[in-house]
Amino acid sequence: MVEKTRGQLEAEISVAMTRFEKEHLGRGPKEVRAYIIEDMILVRLKGVLTPAEEKLAADKDGARLIKEIRMRLIENSRPLIEKIIEDITLAKVRTLHTDISSKTGERIILLGLDLNLEAVLIK
Repeated sequence: MVEKTRGQLEAEISVAMTRFEKEHLGRGPKEVRAYIIEDMILVRLKGVLTPAEEKLAADKDGARLIKEIRMRLIENSRPLIEKIIEDITLAKVRTLHTDISSKTGERIILLGLDLNLEAVLIK
């Protein structure tokens, strides 16, 4: 059982995802916020593009390339992301979906869990 409040758990996930971005992707986001929604976690990362990627994103092919590279980086890091979330929530990650906007520099990560976290959080 998770003995934390929703806010504590969401903050811990946000910090862990910021650390992941910095240590494994080379640059941290400007802002991260995690949201627990029943058996899902939505992580919203703002400002994830490097200055070079922002310039590249101005071109349609460049934007497509950024999306593809960033998607592959997440897919290759998927076991690590799952472990991070499982260690914090004590729930198994069933699904992981992600997308990035080359226009806004925002990434969304949606994780589906095998447990409804709202049912085990301290109220």
